[in-house]
Amino acid sequence: METDTITQQGTFVNTRMKALFVAQDHKPETLKRINLAQLTAFQRGLLVADGTVTRFIEAYTLMPVEVTLLQQTKQTLSTEHTWLQLPAGAEIISRQAVLQTHLQEKSSPRIHTYADSLIVPKRLPESILNGLASDKQGLGGLLQHSDLETRRELLWCGIEVLTDLPSAVAHLEGEKFISRAYRVLVNQEPLMMINEKFPL
Repeated sequence: METDTITQQGTFVNTRMKALFVAQDHKPETLKRINLAQLTAFQRGLLVADGTVTRFIEAYTLMPVEVTLLQQTKQTLSTEHTWLQLPAGAEIISRQAVLQTHLQEKSSPRIHTYADSLIVPKRLPESILNGLASDKQGLGGLLQHSDLETRRELLWCGIEVLTDLPSAVAHLEGEKFISRAYRVLVNQEPLMMINEKFPL
């Protein structure tokens, strides 16, 4: 009976994950399969959340989340980007940030999320573009306080070992993270693609 229950749970999980992550078959080869049963409830919640991750973390930890911008640069795509529906030569903004909390005022911060985002500036209103460098809400907060009616589309997920990180989080290199990718769309047009990585 117990074996049947486990089998049913596994079938349910696989079915639901395929429904949630629409491009799981296209995930990068560097991502390894996730065993959801080995994740905590908090980690599973982060993985499938389709709202603001910052708010989810604050509700769970009962602590304010600090959004720290690590780097942000304008780049030109060298090849076509399928998920952003952009041709080679299009301008994008590459942005890396972390979401962290402080257990005590002078303690080292606890990093909950490292986010690597590609943003299409020509598809965003000026208010969001101006807030990218100065706002402490993060991308989710900026979108939430704009007039845009957005939709998130979860693409794929897996377990990843991080490399080539910005110097501020270089100490995380070699660690395992739960990784997920999703797009933010308005009227079926992608505004940005975000890769979020949560410490395993």
